[in-house]
Amino acid sequence: MSRHFDVKRLLAATALGVAAGLFTGAAQAEEFDLNALIEAAKKEPPINVYSSTGKIVKQAENFTKKYGVQATGTKANAAAQLEMVIREGQAKNVQGDVIQISDVPAGVAQLVPQGFVESWLPPDLAAKIPAQYQNPLTVSNEANVFAYNTQLNESCPVKNIWELTEAKWKGKLAMQDPLNKASYVDWFNQMATNADDKVAAAYKEYYGKDLEAGEDGATGAWVKALAANGPLLTDADEGAAQAVGAPDQKEQFIGLISSAKFRNNQDVGSKLGLCTGLKPFAGWMYPSLGFIAKGTDSPNASKLFIHYLMTDEGIAPQAADGKMSTNSEAKLPDDEPSGIGKVLDQIFPYDSASAQSDWDARQDWQDLWRINYKK
Repeated sequence: MSRHFDVKRLLAATALGVAAGLFTGAAQAEEFDLNALIEAAKKEPPINVYSSTGKIVKQAENFTKKYGVQATGTKANAAAQLEMVIREGQAKNVQGDVIQISDVPAGVAQLVPQGFVESWLPPDLAAKIPAQYQNPLTVSNEANVFAYNTQLNESCPVKNIWELTEAKWKGKLAMQDPLNKASYVDWFNQMATNADDKVAAAYKEYYGKDLEAGEDGATGAWVKALAANGPLLTDADEGAAQAVGAPDQKEQFIGLISSAKFRNNQDVGSKLGLCTGLKPFAGWMYPSLGFIAKGTDSPNASKLFIHYLMTDEGIAPQAADGKMSTNSEAKLPDDEPSGIGKVLDQIFPYDSASAQSDWDARQDWQDLWRINYKK
């Protein structure tokens, strides 16, 4: 597998460069007048916004009240967004004007090269957004984290991800099925591409000897061992969160869930705790990209919504669930329930430079999981 991925890494850099050429750039060089944009937006038809979070409904309502520009938010998962944007683009009948999509590889590999969307960076916010998040524009980063039940343990009962491959934890890791959740296999590929040495080091730290990983690398060896240990697979994060954090839970599970699910502690009395100090990572990030549909009848209103989404006020409903804006001045609220903001150095970051490789390698990682998974 490693030779296969090495070739794809070489191809990824080329492909990403080609894709990047299709994004609108040089935002800093534009003359920008927010008031002029607002006035232009008011003269255009209402816009529709697709996002994978239900909070987009409230965000669109808030936007409409603030600017007097009608926006409607629609929750749709990444796969549904892809289908809608591609279908609308091919038919030249744009319905979704702004897209916030959490499937970065698909955005880079499918939507951009086919000319269905473009990226726009608000010029007046450019200095607040790190360069790696500007092209394409990354709206936010969200974390998937390892979690435990605080009622059953004072601290996380595992300290190393390799522990989860042992008999004690057989069937005791609750997580979404990687065959149905592309971001999981993207995470596998990201680790293999950018942090395989850290996965190998975690093995040596736990077992006291070097890992003989073979051609699959350390990440591939961990994925195979994890699959063979029969994790409890769910079709959504909610199922995994309930398996771990239900207040009446008697059996200890470890969960791999979105940090957004920690709001269950407040909403339904769940007992979720973040597995801090886990080696080599306590979780992993995945970003969401902000695109404007090419062919929209409301280009200025769409830009205004992107601008709004990149502000502290605009992202606030998502920030409450632990989604972290790439605008350095837009902070998580102090009462965000997961505490993710305090342990960001323990969370594996997503590197969009290898997004094309993630796309190309999805089937390989799914096959590896499928072949090795045992209940």
